[in-house]
Amino acid sequence: MEQRLSARVRNIRPSATMAVDSKTKQLLAKGQPVINMSVGEPDFDTPVPAAFAGVRAIVNGQTRYTEAAGTIALRKAIAQKLATENGLSYAPEQIIVSNGAKHTLYNIFASILDEGDEVVLPAPYWTSYPEQISVAGGKPVIVQCGAQAGFKMTAEALEKAITTRTKAVLLNSPSNPTGAVYHEEELAALGEVLRQHDVYIVLDEIYERLVYGVKQVSLAAVCPDLHDRVLVVNGFSKAFAMTGWRLGYVAAPADVAKAIASFQSHSTGSPATMSQYAGLEALKHFDPSVVEVFRRRRDTLVSGLNSLDGIRCLMPEGAFYAFPDVTGVFGSKYDGQTIESSSDYCELLLEHALVASVPGEAFGAPGYVRFSYAVADGDVVEAIDRMRAFHQKLTR
Repeated sequence: MEQRLSARVRNIRPSATMAVDSKTKQLLAKGQPVINMSVGEPDFDTPVPAAFAGVRAIVNGQTRYTEAAGTIALRKAIAQKLATENGLSYAPEQIIVSNGAKHTLYNIFASILDEGDEVVLPAPYWTSYPEQISVAGGKPVIVQCGAQAGFKMTAEALEKAITTRTKAVLLNSPSNPTGAVYHEEELAALGEVLRQHDVYIVLDEIYERLVYGVKQVSLAAVCPDLHDRVLVVNGFSKAFAMTGWRLGYVAAPADVAKAIASFQSHSTGSPATMSQYAGLEALKHFDPSVVEVFRRRRDTLVSGLNSLDGIRCLMPEGAFYAFPDVTGVFGSKYDGQTIESSSDYCELLLEHALVASVPGEAFGAPGYVRFSYAVADGDVVEAIDRMRAFHQKLTR
């Protein structure tokens, strides 16, 4: 057999965040005190009522298959959440629950894209977006959105990116990796462009509850006339610290939701039953105090980063990431090794300062680095101290 693997699989690039996390965990297993700021995983526990709901489901024998789209009880609760918190009207039949928001996104691309269809994707972007689009047969059309634009796509840039092959536009707010949040007037301007083009609008709003000093609003609410083309993605991993429960969902036009449910029924089937019971309870128990904890960590981290020579960092308005520009240290040397890229910087920082981060190349933004502040307050302070000591040893 000349070629054992499909071209589809051969062309997938490994997840940079998972690769760094794996190396970090290897160092930790060897007793190295690494501060892991590479992965977007809250350090809080799942809300106790949600955890007990999952346990009760197991003990009570609620462990069998559910509908492929998820239990009707959970879908009704999600529809109610979208109505009361987001001002969006969806029937339970338009809600599809999947094995995490990442799974939800792949379901969407597999259900709406044909070979060669284009998806407009603002950069910096979450590392899995272009891979998922490509595996589904689509073509990511990257729109560079620099720090001058607050890492956000403008209406003018969107208009230039749309072609006759465009099938969808993807918007992530609050953003991974930058923490950028689109404001209402910015979404309205994008909506004006989207009204002129018959394309799907995929809104990844997994970080919607984690915003600081600004109002999070969905483009779906700002432009209700686009409702029949909008797919709203969300989940339980970030706001409820339920990463391992694997539970996400999409709210979509009825025909698209039906197609996604059918696709899921043949690929994975329903999400884990006990996770769905936990999610149903979690919706009642969001703790807003976590937002203030993240805000405090954000302020400490960004202030510390901006105090380092060669580093510039915008203040993120959402999520739990800082995304500094590290090009100011390019050309510097650490112990004879020259830093020529953000990948070099991250590698040396992990090796010599034991601080794990992810290079911007993974997000379509060379010259930047992503730090997650979903770690303990003390770890944020210690990470800055280690980085300062690292920077003090850089030479030209």
